[in-house]
Amino acid sequence: MSFDAPGAAAAVRDLLLSFGADPDSPELRDTPRRVAEFWAERLAGTEADPSLELVPLPGDLASCPVILERVPFVSTCEHHLAPFEGYATIGYLPGVGGTVGLSKLVKVVHGFANRLQVQERLTHEIASALETRLRPAAWGVKLVAIHTCMSHRGARTPDVPVTTQVLGGAWEKEPPGPFRN
Repeated sequence: MSFDAPGAAAAVRDLLLSFGADPDSPELRDTPRRVAEFWAERLAGTEADPSLELVPLPGDLASCPVILERVPFVSTCEHHLAPFEGYATIGYLPGVGGTVGLSKLVKVVHGFANRLQVQERLTHEIASALETRLRPAAWGVKLVAIHTCMSHRGARTPDVPVTTQVLGGAWEKEPPGPFRN
């Protein structure tokens, strides 16, 4: 998906007009451009394959569980273009694919989150990247998020977290503590 900055700014201008706002007023004059830039940044993960971050480190490293908890993320609901945000727990037990730098796991979470998403798909995309690129003995991804499309409209139920989780390998039957409900 390529980004059309002038087209996006024109669409925002039209949106402002549709709500009866004056996009030529001093307060709103730069809003179409700023909103277009915001969305270009927000959806930057669409152009990349975040799984390519998962390049195993050289050397023979000890095989022990690697689990990152409370990795913050923000994504955008593809149904309402509203944000959802929360925390990811992402982990794996190294196998034949080796280990990877910790920051790479965070980059994978953020890369997949920076797209139009639903939480369920986001969880599966992160898990699939771990499984495919690292070939671990076990892996897990758990996302807990608050969805503004649910808290700010419709049901208007704030502070209701949504949890999604995917476990694979040895952790399907016996997940470590952070992946137990």
